[in-house]
Amino acid sequence: MMMIFSTTPTIEGRTIREYKGVVTGETIIGANFWKDFKASIRDFVGGRSASYERVLREAKDTSMKEMEERARELGANAIVGIDIDYETLGQGNSMLMVATSGTAVVI
Repeated sequence: MMMIFSTTPTIEGRTIREYKGVVTGETIIGANFWKDFKASIRDFVGGRSASYERVLREAKDTSMKEMEERARELGANAIVGIDIDYETLGQGNSMLMVATSGTAVVI
């Protein structure tokens, strides 16, 4: 069954029949990435770094998949109110965390 994802608290045209609870997913990218990322900023001032954008996208996708797995374990078929946060962690902000959260529901 396909999981439905929404950043809104409801899904238009669908009724939420049951709330299963808050689900989360977290992914942390290690120190080498963040140091390299900072260095790439200096190298690509005003430009974009496709390779680092790809790594960030993969981290977000991993976090979303982890959240989806937790929702499925609860018997949900949708996640509403999804929030995606990017935070720096560690000594000298040497790591990047992508955290996703939402409410697992049955529609």
